[in-house]
Amino acid sequence: MFRAASSASILLLATSLAAHAGGDPALGKHVFNRCIACHEAATDRDKVGPHLMGVVGRTAGSAESFLGHYSGAMKSAGAAGLVWDEANLAEYLKAPRLKVPGNKMMFAGLTNDDDIANVIAYLKADPKP
Repeated sequence: MFRAASSASILLLATSLAAHAGGDPALGKHVFNRCIACHEAATDRDKVGPHLMGVVGRTAGSAESFLGHYSGAMKSAGAAGLVWDEANLAEYLKAPRLKVPGNKMMFAGLTNDDDIANVIAYLKADPKP
């Protein structure tokens, strides 16, 4: 009985993740409007936070132009090997303070999995101004 329930739970989780995989860059650009006060995605200009141009695949805490401004927590996360792949970005966007405890970002996170997938798709799509 437990095995059947576990298999069903795993299948449901996999189906849910697959539904969010990919995302829509156009919708992500709209969601990213919540981020633009502190981050730039279409240029390498830093604001209160580091630019996010090319963030997918980048080591945490490693944007050259922002090196002197990262929190110790973000620098440590990068030194420990945290790379902003889709899975890590999804976790961070959902709960920044849980993914990298002690980071400076004040944003509480995105609660909608579709919004998260869409923002990641937007960041991967090499956003243009």
